[in-house]
Amino acid sequence: MSVLFSKLTIRDVTLRNRVLVSPMCMYSSDDGFANDWHMVHLGSRAVGGAAAVITEATAVTADGRISPQDLGIWQDAHVEPLARIFRFIAQQGAVPGMQLAHAGRKASTARPWEGGGPVAVAEGGWTPIHAPSAIPFTPGWQTPRAMTDEDIASVIDAFRAAATRLLAAGGRIVELHAAHGYLLHEFLSPLTNHRTDRYGGSFDNRIRLVLDTTDAVRAVWPERLPLCVRISATDWVEDGWSIDESIALARRLKDRGADVIDCSSGGTVPHAQIHLGPGYQVPFAERIRREAGIMTAAVGMITGAAQAEQVLHLGQADAVVLARQLLRDPYWPMHAAMELNEDVEPPVQYSRAFPRPRA
Repeated sequence: MSVLFSKLTIRDVTLRNRVLVSPMCMYSSDDGFANDWHMVHLGSRAVGGAAAVITEATAVTADGRISPQDLGIWQDAHVEPLARIFRFIAQQGAVPGMQLAHAGRKASTARPWEGGGPVAVAEGGWTPIHAPSAIPFTPGWQTPRAMTDEDIASVIDAFRAAATRLLAAGGRIVELHAAHGYLLHEFLSPLTNHRTDRYGGSFDNRIRLVLDTTDAVRAVWPERLPLCVRISATDWVEDGWSIDESIALARRLKDRGADVIDCSSGGTVPHAQIHLGPGYQVPFAERIRREAGIMTAAVGMITGAAQAEQVLHLGQADAVVLARQLLRDPYWPMHAAMELNEDVEPPVQYSRAFPRPRA
């Protein structure tokens, strides 16, 4: 059997294969509520054979949304629409999960197809108030307010409450978003964190919010269920957050009850020079897995079945996380199984389209 289609057990959750649906912002919510778009978008990937389906970056507070149209989980009323979707995902044999997020200084921006820049208050946006330091993302963007100790405590509480709501909705994987220049990552990076208190300066201080948030979520998230953390393994900028710091953070996160590090990169500053190419972020997952002794998920321009299989066969990661490729082809896992001659049973409704391999 290929590694790609072998099962993966994390705590008490067993994934049917190693293909995970990456969080992908849909910018299609009204006041944070999931709707029919999310049902079809997420549900179709479960039908297509992915092992776990993770929602987009889901805001733990209303002002922590990337855009006014982001999915949210900051109020109890958000639970039931999500529960409907999660039930369907589970019925298809996939594991439902959610990425909990706060956009920090990159909040209140327009949808990509509407320009992606900051949205003014008069146009339905808001002034971001949460950031480690009062530094805008780029000239012309809103300048956030540096967070007080009370602000920090409030955000930690919001992540904790969001995890409780996720559990009530039927989620079985929680992922903390500490990547791509959003709030938790902003505290990690010396490019965005210029604080001089216990949340800034030294490595131990800059990682404090991520560790405190992990502790808060793990305290309410059952021991039987996985907790993942997505990080940007490097800022791709000199004197920014580095892969060596990511390895050290991963060791600490493992001690705090994290199970998987989802290894992305970049997003802190707009001028980063990122060396794009097939599998360009896989080496980060490989080093963190090897040197921190924790399971990792590899992301970034992984598009082919043989490519994904090689990543796992070489021990570079424990799972692959696909985004754009699953937008192009929701049934990529089924097509990959056919390419690798794996006997993976499709939904009975689609069995005529996906013939079983010959002996």
